[in-house]
Amino acid sequence: MKKQYDVIIAGAGVAGLYAALNLPGSLRVLMVCKRELTLSNSALAQGGVAAVVDTTHDNYKLHIADTLIAGGYKNNLAALEVLVKEGPGDVLHLLSLGVDFDEDSSGNIQMTLEGGHSRRRILHHKDNTGWEIVNKLIERVKALPNVDIHENAQLCSLQKAADGFWGFLFEKGEMAPVFAPYVILATGGIGRVYQYTTNSAIATGDGITFASDMGARIKNLSLVQFHPTVFATAPGGERFLISEAVRGEGAVLLNCDGERFMHRYDEREELAPRDVVSGAIMQEARRTGSDKFYLNISFKDTDYLKNRFPNIYARCLQEGVDITRDKIPIFPCQHYLMGGIDVDLHSKTTIDGLYACGECSHTGVHGLNRLASNSLLEALVFSRRAAADIARQAKPGYQPMSEPSPIRTEGIPIPSGLRTEIRDIMQSCHFVVPNPAAAREGLGRVERIRGMLSSGSFAVTPEYVEVKSLATVASIILREASGQEENRS
Repeated sequence: MKKQYDVIIAGAGVAGLYAALNLPGSLRVLMVCKRELTLSNSALAQGGVAAVVDTTHDNYKLHIADTLIAGGYKNNLAALEVLVKEGPGDVLHLLSLGVDFDEDSSGNIQMTLEGGHSRRRILHHKDNTGWEIVNKLIERVKALPNVDIHENAQLCSLQKAADGFWGFLFEKGEMAPVFAPYVILATGGIGRVYQYTTNSAIATGDGITFASDMGARIKNLSLVQFHPTVFATAPGGERFLISEAVRGEGAVLLNCDGERFMHRYDEREELAPRDVVSGAIMQEARRTGSDKFYLNISFKDTDYLKNRFPNIYARCLQEGVDITRDKIPIFPCQHYLMGGIDVDLHSKTTIDGLYACGECSHTGVHGLNRLASNSLLEALVFSRRAAADIARQAKPGYQPMSEPSPIRTEGIPIPSGLRTEIRDIMQSCHFVVPNPAAAREGLGRVERIRGMLSSGSFAVTPEYVEVKSLATVASIILREASGQEENRS
């Protein structure tokens, strides 16, 4: 690995990969990937990417209106207009990069419907859209001579210097400093702060913690989205999602008695936005005294289901559920983060030279609740904008004038069980229905853990970095949720 680059990109999901593709070939780029390239929340995205590409039956105003409704009208309208108006160009660009979106019998792009959308505007690749996009972008980025990709390499520290940033990278058992005038944080979500999540193992909020430690503005971190239809009996912390598109294609929600219930809570029934459906499930659980809920699409044609949802069909079958014959057990689960590192329309943070895009950023496009399939669109649009803004300023081949401050590589290991304790606190204190009193109680416990980790006694290792990130993220979330730091737009 070189010791200096023009741009460091932390994260290799859609946001990080698309940023790399849009940076000029004259810039030296380091892409840091904590695990293998294909492990990211982007790769797990099932449903698709929302965009107005069919202007005969759809338009920008409808997409904006749907997003505002889902977001409780607390969205950043300027950012939302950028998202919706520029997004279709980026989505169609994916076609030229080899992404295989499903087509109908006439060869036209096939679009599906998802909760909260008033039109069929979701482009998809069966139920593996994120995997398809990520893999095609990886092929393109690997072919770029100016991009060095380091897999299984963890950024353990990020320091702001007068002329840029020093990062410390842990790779193959060694810690090494690396410099760049510009950094793009594309580190994804915070799901691993919860006991149960749809997020991948790397989603520990590292980028948000680095930015917060440097003094960047963090906004609306308590706006956590809980997806209503997650397979309920899968073991372990990571649970697999039953895509919004399943309801878009006609699936119905059933309670413990096998009855539909959404009509009691919202006229849009199963196609209401995610927060509404998750809230309805919690209310119905209290009404019935049961947490047994199901999603049923078995009345659809068997061959259609196997072809349209091959991944979901196979995963459910592994759990003993045949979606062509059986009801799917589901329950809400942590899924997405609407808040994050606050950025402007060019993905610039409040720290000069530092950019953030994708789930770790807060553009404001989602408001209080993300509309289904707007996340991949946001990652595309605002990572391209970050790359363009850097391209306007960067001077290729810049040599650092500063030196990094040393970090602790010697010290005692952190106590065992801290991850589990933090996750238990978050699961009980900040789940679907807000509970400020529980959040205040949990905050005190998390702050004690965070204070201990910041005491200076522990060696900076990948394990330390992740646990400190979980404690930091949990602390910010619970502080907001308890009303001690109100930061909602």
